[in-house]
Amino acid sequence: MPLALGIYYLAPARTKNAVLLGESLIFYCWTGVRWLPLILALVAVGYLGGLAIQRMPQGRGRKAVLIAAIAVSAAALVLCKYTNFLIETLNAIASLKLAELSFLDVLPLGISYYTFKLISYLADVYTGKVKAERSVVTFAAYVLMYPQLIVGPIVKYREMSEALHHPATRCTLARAQEGAEMFVFGMAKKVILADSIAALWQDIVGTGGIGLANASLPLAWLGILAYSFQLYFDFAGYSEMSNGLSLMMGFECPANFNLPYTSASITEFWRRWHISLSGWFRDYIYIPLGGNRRGPWRQMFNMLVVWALTGIWHGANWNFICWGLYYFVLLVIEKNFLLKYLQKGRIWPHIYTLFFVVLGWGLFTCNVPGAPLGLLLSRLFVPQGGVSVQYFLRNYAVLLILCAVCSTSVPGRIWNWSKRHTPARLILLGTSMILCTAYVVAATGSTALYANF
Repeated sequence: MPLALGIYYLAPARTKNAVLLGESLIFYCWTGVRWLPLILALVAVGYLGGLAIQRMPQGRGRKAVLIAAIAVSAAALVLCKYTNFLIETLNAIASLKLAELSFLDVLPLGISYYTFKLISYLADVYTGKVKAERSVVTFAAYVLMYPQLIVGPIVKYREMSEALHHPATRCTLARAQEGAEMFVFGMAKKVILADSIAALWQDIVGTGGIGLANASLPLAWLGILAYSFQLYFDFAGYSEMSNGLSLMMGFECPANFNLPYTSASITEFWRRWHISLSGWFRDYIYIPLGGNRRGPWRQMFNMLVVWALTGIWHGANWNFICWGLYYFVLLVIEKNFLLKYLQKGRIWPHIYTLFFVVLGWGLFTCNVPGAPLGLLLSRLFVPQGGVSVQYFLRNYAVLLILCAVCSTSVPGRIWNWSKRHTPARLILLGTSMILCTAYVVAATGSTALYANF
């Protein structure tokens, strides 16, 4: 990364987008070039589709081009990510013996993210929110930008367009400093908190662990709480690292998280969790379907579509679809009954929200070995004997408290205070960097958890 940044900074302004594209292609091809023709073809479809849509007059032909370009992009995602899932489902339902496609065992890197980038770009050109990009290099640099390639966030073209077209002024010392700070603190969330608390969940369900079937009810809840912290700090940390690296390159990207575990309703939670994905589904699925403008029953249908797609987007497995529908049910209940009471409460809405969010992560992870849904629900809700929680509390209490505190606004307040006291700021940054380096050196192949989804 330092070498890539150095080359990017030293490159003349007119070549920065080309350098960014070249570095992104190297990053994409680092583990193989099997899927390179596909992503280049999709970039070509998005680029040419955008130009065609802008040049055509209003009418059916223009809309047909939009639909065709989006269909090609979506078809690639469906083919690569869901074909084997569909084959497996058909085999189970109809007792067929269709062979799964072995070449899809390894998916194209980041296809869920750059497909959504392409679709949002085409839709925005069609609605006139942006002008079609004329430079294929600039467009490809946006689609393939390597800080956002693996785990997002999903940054719209209109949010990066100005910086893409002003390379001479986008790289400043202030942005580089702020981006470096954001990157360090994001890395701290990932390697110090997420990777450390992951050990608790693995001690229960992982190979060599005690086994979920042997866990007592309190220990099962402690384990799923640990997984909830792991998932949050892993994904939020990577998002901050991505946005920090983007800012070092001169691109100011919207935050993807806003303290979601402090929410007082499920509705609020989804305004704070994976903001770029929630916003994408709102802008490009929910609103085009009619949103809440066509009556309550149509609104419920639109919400059902959005949450079914949200679930399946996360992975080709029925547990993800059920997870999406689980949130659909909760949000419908809140909208039609519960939300007005939650807005009047103080403490219990936070407890309610955290309970259902943590329970939802159990549904989210139940396809992994060692934590089948039936066994997990049994251990969470049926009092029974098992390994006591005391040993694990003694070993992980400090880390659990640290995770809980870091899920609140306390770290942000401390950092804002430190900005007015340079020595404290340097101590915080230096300590975080040293600890991150130590944890990275000690890590054994740890990757971004959310990349699996």
